[in-house]
Amino acid sequence: MSGTPQRLRAFAAGAAATAFLSLGASAPAATAAAAHHAAPATDCALPGRTGWTDEGHTTDPTQFQRPLGTKHVLMLFVDFPDAQSSGATSDYYRQLAPASDWMKRDSYGRTSLDITPLDRWIRMPQDSTSYGFQRGITFEQHEAYVRQAVAAADPYADFSRYDMVYVVPAKSAAAISFSPTYLYDPTTAGITADGKRLKWAVTFGQDMWHWGFKVADHETGHTFGLPDLYAFTGTDYHRFVGGWDLMGDIAGAAPQHLGWERWKLGWIDDRQVSCLPSAGSRTVRLKAVESPGGTKIAVIRTGETTAYVAESRRALGEDSRACSAGVLVYKVDTSTQTGDGPVQVVNGNPGATPPSGCRALDMAAFHSGQTFTDPATGVRIDVDSSTPLQDRISITRQ
Repeated sequence: MSGTPQRLRAFAAGAAATAFLSLGASAPAATAAAAHHAAPATDCALPGRTGWTDEGHTTDPTQFQRPLGTKHVLMLFVDFPDAQSSGATSDYYRQLAPASDWMKRDSYGRTSLDITPLDRWIRMPQDSTSYGFQRGITFEQHEAYVRQAVAAADPYADFSRYDMVYVVPAKSAAAISFSPTYLYDPTTAGITADGKRLKWAVTFGQDMWHWGFKVADHETGHTFGLPDLYAFTGTDYHRFVGGWDLMGDIAGAAPQHLGWERWKLGWIDDRQVSCLPSAGSRTVRLKAVESPGGTKIAVIRTGETTAYVAESRRALGEDSRACSAGVLVYKVDTSTQTGDGPVQVVNGNPGATPPSGCRALDMAAFHSGQTFTDPATGVRIDVDSSTPLQDRISITRQ
């Protein structure tokens, strides 16, 4: 969950993508546009249009962290007059520390978190119930909370050495219930310590004991400009991407970032993207997202801010519990706001019965011989064949 400079809020849910599925269809007939030459990946890089966290290919470097290299993080442990600390800070650190290795593996080693714990409890000046977490918390309240934590810790730490801050509350502070991300507002005075402006912070809540360390990876993703992929409204919060991405269901069965987001973050290169920006067709060999190297995504651009993306997913690494394997197809709309479904996964097996621990959309991966079509955009994706780590697909746009 992340906030806007105006206030932390949820947006209305977006409409589901319209698509039609046929199984076992043959390859499309050749058209005049079939002999489409390879296009540069940049022709499929969609611009962001929401002015905030979205799936646009580039993000504002003055607002968001550059998602490459080592990010130096200072972890603060805070308690309150009405909720004093219990237990060693090391127990809290151990709960979140594995986020560092997880991100390094997820990014193919391109991004890592260097988390330094300030091994002492810092007393906040107000009661835990006074900050507004139980009422949704506004941006102003959130910034005040971070500012007070930084001011209380300033005598014991040099903030100029760090890129961002994690603020971890005592277990007794039940009122600090959830874990929002602080993204600074460049139009305000903000928070400064040791001569450096603090731009990014994650303030953890008691939900960290439910979600585990991956809540740190999820929230840090917001500082890189990634939106939430779960729904902010309705009864099925995971109707857009199921368990296929950490920005959706943190506890999902296949939580590694989608290939589209890996491209956005710089974790895969342009040469690993097969782009079809207009009418034509192409055969693409996709290597599983979970394994380094190879072509990672095929992008079929359908508009100024829209595209279909296909990638290969396998039950490997951080996705070892994946409920299905094969070609994952999803629609991206970079004009759709966070929480409204900027990414929507197409279910390639809507009639499948999910095993225990899986939901219907977790069965979405297309298998060899299956076809996805969307008549409205002229898009067709055929899964021609599969090997343990690769899928060969044919992509067409009429």
